[in-house]
Amino acid sequence: MVSADTTQYWTLYELAEKLVDLEDYFRRWRFNHVTTVERVIGFKRGTGGTSGVDYLKRMLEVELFPELWRVRTVL
Repeated sequence: MVSADTTQYWTLYELAEKLVDLEDYFRRWRFNHVTTVERVIGFKRGTGGTSGVDYLKRMLEVELFPELWRVRTVL
């Protein structure tokens, strides 16, 4: 396992950490986007026919790389 032996698999470990960083930044962007949309249009219907803010709030729970988050529990 890459996380168990970071010395041997440093490049892969570093890639995994960069992906976790990317997801972290994307989650922050999503949160800021939800807040901005709520401020601007309230709870009106969103573009593309979505439920707007309610849809965006549900998307806050979506993980891009769930395995990379779960492996931390195993270590």
